[in-house]
Amino acid sequence: MQKLSEVKDFENIELLAKQVVEGFIIGLHKSPFHGFSVEFAEHRIYNPGETTKNIDWKVFARTDKMFVKRYEEETNLRCQIVIDASSSMYFPKDEKGYGNKMKFSVLCAAALINLLKKQRDAVGLSVFTNHLLINTPAKGSLQHIEGLFANLEKLAKQPFENETTDAATCLHQIAETAHRRSLVIIFSDMFDNFSPEGREKLYSAMQHLRFNKHEVILFHVTDKKLEESFAFENRPYIFTDMESGEKVKLHASEVKEHYTKEVIAYKQELKQKCGQFKIEFIEADIEEGFRQVLLPFLTKRGKML
Repeated sequence: MQKLSEVKDFENIELLAKQVVEGFIIGLHKSPFHGFSVEFAEHRIYNPGETTKNIDWKVFARTDKMFVKRYEEETNLRCQIVIDASSSMYFPKDEKGYGNKMKFSVLCAAALINLLKKQRDAVGLSVFTNHLLINTPAKGSLQHIEGLFANLEKLAKQPFENETTDAATCLHQIAETAHRRSLVIIFSDMFDNFSPEGREKLYSAMQHLRFNKHEVILFHVTDKKLEESFAFENRPYIFTDMESGEKVKLHASEVKEHYTKEVIAYKQELKQKCGQFKIEFIEADIEEGFRQVLLPFLTKRGKML
């Protein structure tokens, strides 16, 4: 399972997450990253001179590389997964069973939780709109993990109607409450207050995360075709602001040039700020596969351990 469009049923998010992870791991073994997933997830490279008693010889037979089994005390990463649940994240409307930004984010988050569970790492979940809806600390118990999956299923199934965003305030709170030196993973379209003052507040909150010694990955979740390229047919539409409910009737061609210019400029500014703060900015198009999320996570995790 590689794309959101292939997912028709969100009844069991944990099972879906397992399928996504298994498909991803199989794909890595068929790619130039052979040996990077299963071995990476449960082993570390053997350093010459250390004891050989913990070398996994079965892995050596498969990969011709020496790996040492990694034990629980060596995998104490804390990860805080943060999901923007404002109404714009439920675009496009899922009336025909197709995916939206929220379902994509939920399934990616569930897959990451599945990987963290395999690692015996601690994971927490924060969900926000214009305030924090959920903010659970990072833990590794099975009961805690089951609770996270249950919360994710609710997010996928129950859209928040006319919920605005206040990412800045919520990220400031998360920066303070998450365990120091956590890996903070954010899923958001970052469609917040577009005024200069609003942007500065948002960037200040992102900087706060780094000031508190958190490693941060921002997955910028968009429907690239519609939200960035504005690929609507050349005819009149009624566009509805999913957060305010405001409607406007106009011809798509009348606004396309100005709209795309503004969206591209904002994204470039956001990427630039992330670069300044040493935050990883990853474009996450819901029409693409889950590899775009899982591979950067594994890479970041490897650098932190």
